[in-house]
Amino acid sequence: MKFKINRDHFANGLSQVLNVVGSKATMPILSNVLIEAEKDQIFLTTTNLDLGIRCQIKADVKETGSVTLPVKRLAGIVRELPNVDVSVDGSANHQVKLTSGGSNFKIMGIGKEDFPPLPEFGDEKSYTLEQSELTEMLKSVAYAQSNDETRYILNGVYFSFGEGKLTLVATDGRRLAHISKEMEVPADSAGAIILPAKTVSELLRLLDKGEKLKINFNERRAAFQIASDNDDSGLVDNIYLYSKVVEGNYPNYQQVIPKETHQRIKLERELLLQCVHRAALVCSEKANSVKMKLTNNLLEITAQSPDFGEAHESMAIDYTGPDLQVAFNPQFVIDPLRALKKDEVFLEVKDDVSPGVIKTLESFICVVMPVRLS
Repeated sequence: MKFKINRDHFANGLSQVLNVVGSKATMPILSNVLIEAEKDQIFLTTTNLDLGIRCQIKADVKETGSVTLPVKRLAGIVRELPNVDVSVDGSANHQVKLTSGGSNFKIMGIGKEDFPPLPEFGDEKSYTLEQSELTEMLKSVAYAQSNDETRYILNGVYFSFGEGKLTLVATDGRRLAHISKEMEVPADSAGAIILPAKTVSELLRLLDKGEKLKINFNERRAAFQIASDNDDSGLVDNIYLYSKVVEGNYPNYQQVIPKETHQRIKLERELLLQCVHRAALVCSEKANSVKMKLTNNLLEITAQSPDFGEAHESMAIDYTGPDLQVAFNPQFVIDPLRALKKDEVFLEVKDDVSPGVIKTLESFICVVMPVRLS
């Protein structure tokens, strides 16, 4: 194996595949990146067996071949190389020589034969989506995933393709975020998967490099082919992300979404976000709630804790219903408001013991359980 490559393109490619490698790899080879040189490009692949990623980079390949090298060490070296031109020369004993300007490195690797290959997909169930649309949908719900490992089924985002739409849901049992978009779903391609939280964060990091992405899935695994249309980055064609899915049945989230509207108030998203954020500054672990009080054309947001004191915010609103008071964990209100881009949101409340709903006119809903008023 022998090739020349642009240092920044090489460093960029290594940074794309680095996150998948955990600090406690079960086998030494899982700490390595597989480098394969072909024609006028190299492929970089890493995996932790649950999640795998491969990207392509342009290179001037003199001799084809492959090797695996410790990815974190290699990425650190490539970033620091003095010259933009880098020569990589592999020998039969899996030792690789890196040359750049006056710098020379020899790095010990392991052969490709021990590296677990990424599964290739036929067209099980396959969809093409806009990268920007999926990014926005994931951001709208990802914060609501659970990180409680005893409820592993909630440690991810639920994707459902069916009934003429794609629906994404996340919940941790105390709040639920739901968004959908209309799309054609042929009957034989309908289905659902739960994508693990780690995969969701990788997707959010990798998306928005181009226009389209392709998703393939079955009941055990999913793969995303992320097309890149940015030639300047040195990443050509695509990134391939493979993931196992969370196995099991997602709970019936429809039951949680309130069917009828009681009091519905239109609010300026950014203003509400700022008011709740400021009020929350006096909250403490023991007193972690903000109170929302609705009176005639006025929303008052208050918080208090014995340790710090109290905060009071008020907003003029269009409201003529009964006086009402309800309390929420401030973070549960802040998260959806931060994730959304719309200028206006609607708050729906019934009483101090029923869930509150934050929604947009499109297809976004966030249901938040109240904190009991003492």
